[in-house]
Amino acid sequence: MNKKLKWGILGCASIAKRSVIPGVHLSELNEVTAIASRDLDKAKKTAEELHIPTAYGSYEALLEDPSIDVVYIPLPNHLHKEWTIRAAQAGKHILCEKPLALTEAEAAEMAEAAERAGVYLSEAFMYRYHPRYDAIKDLMDSGAIGELRGIRSAFTFNSSGNTGNVRFRKDWGGGSIYDVGCYPINAARLLLGKEPDAVTVNALFSPDHGDVDMMASGLIEFGDVSLSFDCGMWAASRNPLEVLGTEGIIEVPSAFVTPSPGSGNFFISTGGERKEIHVQDINAYTEQADHLARAIHDQTPLRFDTQDAIHNMKVIDACLLSAREHIRVVL
Repeated sequence: MNKKLKWGILGCASIAKRSVIPGVHLSELNEVTAIASRDLDKAKKTAEELHIPTAYGSYEALLEDPSIDVVYIPLPNHLHKEWTIRAAQAGKHILCEKPLALTEAEAAEMAEAAERAGVYLSEAFMYRYHPRYDAIKDLMDSGAIGELRGIRSAFTFNSSGNTGNVRFRKDWGGGSIYDVGCYPINAARLLLGKEPDAVTVNALFSPDHGDVDMMASGLIEFGDVSLSFDCGMWAASRNPLEVLGTEGIIEVPSAFVTPSPGSGNFFISTGGERKEIHVQDINAYTEQADHLARAIHDQTPLRFDTQDAIHNMKVIDACLLSAREHIRVVL
């Protein structure tokens, strides 16, 4: 068996503490051995809580640690580019939180830095490592729901009362499209296996929340088929996905969050019958980490490479432009 890769975490973000670090702890091929914060006491406290051996008081110190193989970056969006490039220059493989960057151009620059350094760079869309998405794609390709007519999806939650939230900083890459709208966009591209032609998005920009898009809804055109989606940080929580065909419907009640056993299951309705499809319960964060580790060990391509992240950022750029300018943007 290959030795476990040693991970270092840049920052003590809630997604790291709540989901990614516990997921890596369950991994067969990885272990978290260091965490860094600009506040050493915060790093030490988090390290103690999550059983991480080493704490650093700066991101630079962690990158200088020769024992670290992989760096996970859950920093605010505007810091992704800087620290991904610095991690690549330090010879570390990288898992960076979504969205990878603030723009398509930034994502391309990050990908180039990783390629130049000979390291892997992966965007942390953990949901797509869950086996249900392969099962959904197989059903679509088999014609189980007939000819495809459209995809609907949403990802919303309500954090509007948390005035100090970094998601409300426009210059930091705040807003619902960056934070959660990226999921339906990514899922439609994954399931359809192609890139869109045009986007049209309407958004609620709130002056009380840094003028970021607190709610957005849009249409993303993939030729004859479209994704209709909405996303928000000022609405009740939900994250469904629905694939509509001429003969049936695939429904995923919790498409991007799987917090409890059985929540990875989904439904297919055909011929007047609705049937639950049972899928193996796995920790998608663990599988995400192990997929990266297998690629590193075997020197094989990532299933979702940096070009995928660049393409996703291109669509996000177009969505934000459409929402701001009230125009249909052709890609």
